[in-house]
Amino acid sequence: MSPLTILRIEKLKTFGNVAGSDDHVTRNRETPNADPTRENVRLIGGEDDRALEEIVKEKIATLKHRPRHDAVLCTEMFLSASPEYFRPVDPSLSGQWSDERMQQWAIASRDWLVQNYGSKCVRAELHLDESTPHIHAYIVPVNEKTGRVSHDAMFGGRGGQGRIKLSKLQDSYAAALAPLGIERGVKGSKATHTKVKEYYQAVNSEPLTAFITNNQLAPTPFESARNYVARIQSDDQFQAINHQLADRSFMAERLERAEQRARDSEKERQRLEEIVRSLELKTQQLRDLALEDVAWELGLHHDQGRWKSHGHIINIDGPKFYDFAPDQQKGGGGAIDLVMHVNQCNLRQAVVWLHERFGESGAERAAIAKTKTVAAEIIQLEPRTPFQLPVEDKSKWSSVSNYLTQKRGIPENFVELLHKRGLVYADDQQNAVFVMRNLGEEPQAIGAFLRGTRGENNTFKGYEKGTKRREGWFYFHLGGQPTDPVEKVVLLKSPIDAVSFAMLEYQLRGDVPPNRTLYMAVDNPKSLPVEELQNIPNIQVAFDPDDEGNAAARVVKELLPQSKRLKCKADDWNQQLLDYGQQLKQQPRHEEDLSL
Repeated sequence: MSPLTILRIEKLKTFGNVAGSDDHVTRNRETPNADPTRENVRLIGGEDDRALEEIVKEKIATLKHRPRHDAVLCTEMFLSASPEYFRPVDPSLSGQWSDERMQQWAIASRDWLVQNYGSKCVRAELHLDESTPHIHAYIVPVNEKTGRVSHDAMFGGRGGQGRIKLSKLQDSYAAALAPLGIERGVKGSKATHTKVKEYYQAVNSEPLTAFITNNQLAPTPFESARNYVARIQSDDQFQAINHQLADRSFMAERLERAEQRARDSEKERQRLEEIVRSLELKTQQLRDLALEDVAWELGLHHDQGRWKSHGHIINIDGPKFYDFAPDQQKGGGGAIDLVMHVNQCNLRQAVVWLHERFGESGAERAAIAKTKTVAAEIIQLEPRTPFQLPVEDKSKWSSVSNYLTQKRGIPENFVELLHKRGLVYADDQQNAVFVMRNLGEEPQAIGAFLRGTRGENNTFKGYEKGTKRREGWFYFHLGGQPTDPVEKVVLLKSPIDAVSFAMLEYQLRGDVPPNRTLYMAVDNPKSLPVEELQNIPNIQVAFDPDDEGNAAARVVKELLPQSKRLKCKADDWNQQLLDYGQQLKQQPRHEEDLSL
């Protein structure tokens, strides 16, 4: 079997992700399966010893636009080839390879990276301290046309176009390695890479049933059966034959699996083709009427490339038209505009006219096209009103602070810390304003949650007008260093619950968490930032212990399988904090620095 190319890409959406990947690749973090006696080689970027995070930041700083909060800042690319290439004699000899073959592959891969990505590839590291040589390359997906970073523009996003781009990327890398005898895997195949452990199990589990005809391996006179078996099992030639038989059995099983996957792939291809045909039909139904057909129905005749009659000289160019008649000279786009122009009628009359000649489906197609055009114009031209936080009323802060500390039992020093950081303040109605921000590198306020504090039984709560609930959250960090990647996330229903939970942990532990922890208010799974949280290893779902909270927790579990459910003993976490109030008053106060 010919060796195959291996290419995978991973999105690094935060500088914490970039730093974490850099620590692994540069071996600043302990790697159990790496051989510390072997040295890795930097193929690209060897002249720059700075941290990868710093290099990526510098690259992005030169762009015209800041990255969006959900942008991919850097793309990590993993390059290798199947073990058959590096060790053609015995692919199962983990950690061994032909240096000549390794160097040829490394040079070809480096040249391919330089040719395709140039200065966008800021680093490439050749790893030689694991079982098989491989390369980690880091590419900042700069789009020169837009002045932004765009992973989708370079590598493709979700859906069909993304798969096409990724397939072309695989084709390109395979073409670069073709002179070395390395081939591309089957397009559209669902094949998975064989693990080294799986290979060993297949080889070592083969029973010693080789039929031996070589005289050298024949039994000697008066040799016992036990001694004979021990002697032939230790013979190199027997071991070679047995290994070949094991390989043959393994490859036969692998071939059967590949054939089954090919059958599954063919069924999947047929299913996708049916979906494509259905989508093409729907697309045709959404497409506007052909203006030539409309012009013909309007009584115009085609003469020298123009549609004429009734004082009109109309040129049609796809979905657009222009009337060159001296007293007309007007352009437009779409079937409805053309009917309104020629018949001198309004929009409602034009739709009725189209219905009489093209039926209900034709009138609907024209109306949808008109609506899309109008909507596109509105989206492009209508100015956006930026979100405005409620005006702060400093004279009301003492009342809001007293509510949070005395009625809600939140430690005064932490309330003041949140206030100094601009995460909570008072408005002119004496509401506690909890600021909602995005999760970008430089968070921006894009919403606010309001909690009434005036009076004894104030139950008012709600969101400030203009709040983007799917893009912003009230959150804060505790533990670790500000530059550390987040290792734990706690999801709670409300800002007060988030603060109460954090203070309970703090009081019970007597100190801040040892690792960087994010406390976030998410009142509904609809607003859950799945992409930002999917790579966080420890996610705790601490919603209220009622039916609604349990249902929301189940949805989060489906979206983030690594999440774990936490339930408070009281009705909510703030009540549990209050229940501990008397006990906490009797204990020494912890005044350590709670840095956010």
